Amino acid sequence: MAKNAFDYSLDFETVDFRRQPEFYRIGVGEQGVLLVQPYKSEILPHWRFRTEALATESARIIYGLFEGYLEAGDFVGADMARKFLQMGFTRARRYANHGSGRKYEKGQRQDTENLPYPYSSGSKNKGGRIRPREVDALTGEKARAAEIFKGYWFRAKDNPEYLRQKARFKEMYYTQ
Repeated sequence: MAKNAFDYSLDFETVDFRRQPEFYRIGVGEQGVLLVQPYKSEILPHWRFRTEALATESARIIYGLFEGYLEAGDFVGADMARKFLQMGFTRARRYANHGSGRKYEKGQRQDTENLPYPYSSGSKNKGGRIRPREVDALTGEKARAAEIFKGYWFRAKDNPEYLRQKARFKEMYYTQ
């Protein structure tokens, strides 16, 4: 496993990543966002993207949590908040593009069936035709909600203190 790869083999029911940050791996994108405790329980109740107003309040609160985690020197919490901001963007974009939230028509997914998780994850209809985008995919309420999350996500991922703590975290817990 690559040293930055998210470790899906952990027992997420028992690992407290605040007490055991050495088990955390940043991974790629949003990996582990709905697994890593206690952060999932702290952040998820605030995560909303249904409307522009909800997204604005949600992203503001989650970014506040992000700043609080950084201030406390809790890189894992800050990274999880960053992931929730990123997920707010990606999920709102998905619904902006496809009102049902489903990107693919029913189909038979063959291409990732025998690959290990997370490469095997995703829609079972991945082999199907991509549904047409919504007429207002770039201007509708979900598109505006996505842009709100994107702004906060970029602020988080480019935050100098976040980048400093990320580098320090890797020095401390990633082995050669």
